[in-house]
Amino acid sequence: MDEHRYLILAEGHFGPESSKTANSAIRYLPERVLGVVDARNAGRTVQDVLGFGGDIPILSSVEEGFERDASALLIGIAPQGGQLPESWRSPLRAAMAAGLDIVSGLHFYLSDDPEIAGLAAERGVRIHDLRKPPRDIPVATGRARNVDPLVVLTVGTDCNIGKMTAALQIRRSLVDNGARVGFAATGQTGILIEGWGIAVDAVVADFISGAAERLTLQAAEGNDVVLVEGQGSLVHPGYSGVTLGLLHGSMPDALILCHQPSRSCVYGAEGAYDWVPLPSLTESIRIYENAIAPLRESQVVGIALNTWDLTEEEAQAVIARTTEETGLPATDPVRYDPAPLSEAILKCRSKKVRKYESTGVREYERTGIEK
Repeated sequence: MDEHRYLILAEGHFGPESSKTANSAIRYLPERVLGVVDARNAGRTVQDVLGFGGDIPILSSVEEGFERDASALLIGIAPQGGQLPESWRSPLRAAMAAGLDIVSGLHFYLSDDPEIAGLAAERGVRIHDLRKPPRDIPVATGRARNVDPLVVLTVGTDCNIGKMTAALQIRRSLVDNGARVGFAATGQTGILIEGWGIAVDAVVADFISGAAERLTLQAAEGNDVVLVEGQGSLVHPGYSGVTLGLLHGSMPDALILCHQPSRSCVYGAEGAYDWVPLPSLTESIRIYENAIAPLRESQVVGIALNTWDLTEEEAQAVIARTTEETGLPATDPVRYDPAPLSEAILKCRSKKVRKYESTGVREYERTGIEK
């Protein structure tokens, strides 16, 4: 997919929290995004709506974007349930008729839909279902704890809170400091950006941790640090299963906890989870550290805050309060320098290296389990 130039379909959904895939493509692949289709905001720029992204135009229709030399139409949302809005079939047909490939991160696989797959074959265009997992995923056996790089998993107090974005921002900072970093993409948007990965929320439950293990092992090759993209939340009634699978499969040395200070209850389903209050940061830290403790020691080493909806004064104040409350480095890695988090990770990496150099024993050798 590296060659694709995208029109992004986000009709009726383009916004800071409602078009996760579109927003991440705009942030990390801006040179390949030619326009966003959303009639509600037509005539504006993505900067006007998101607060970043520059002058990428928002268009009233897919047809309006054909003259922009796009090669693919990207489905720009990841709604709960991951189904294709029926009203979007018409723009999909128009895009394929114009020769555009289709890239989708929906749970609904477009390549399995008779109408869409048939038209794609007729027009000679490709369908890329980013969420479709490989068929040979094993059951996890704990091998990820044996890798030499420091493995860091982003976890969250809630879903849709910036775990992937935090990891990518931290990666930039680590690379700027000379570290070799592997990024394990575990969701459709991470796969879009990285070009590889497994969408773990589309994997049969018994194999989620196996998928995480495979990704961690692959991302570890030749690197100093592995950043594993987190999913869901252990306190989210809908998505906790995938979170636990990632935690146990990737066997992280350290965790970065992601949080949006303006949230008070679990997000999603148009308020259906309002009955679930978010735990405090200190309680969230305890929940995650206890969940991995039976398998290995792992600690939260930093807090990544999502302050997009706060004023500058409010954002600075909440960062200071978070550091005081948790005793951990905290920042908004998008709004501000992610260095406090990358520095905490590099300290953990140095500690892991020193531990091995002083003992000559890796964890799998100490426990007597084969690598």
